[in-house]
Amino acid sequence: MKITSVKVRKIEKEDSRMKGKASVVLDDCFAIKDIRIIQGDDKLFIAMPSRKLANGEYSDVAHPINSETRKMFEDAIIEEYNNTEDVAEEEE
Repeated sequence: MKITSVKVRKIEKEDSRMKGKASVVLDDCFAIKDIRIIQGDDKLFIAMPSRKLANGEYSDVAHPINSETRKMFEDAIIEEYNNTEDVAEEEE
């Protein structure tokens, strides 16, 4: 599996740890959207798209199932984030 495209949209929202959203395309045939880029205590990390369940908990819609694949996603997204200059308008 290869990441063939990464698009990042930086978001500047006061008092928010979310710094942007990313979309990733795998092997030019499968897209994953709404991957959140979060500012942690000492570094950026990603949060996969999720949905709220009836019991109030959140569950990932799509996610890597091993640490090697998660690192591949995180490295590609953070690299693109660092190379992106434009900041989108504040999201609500």
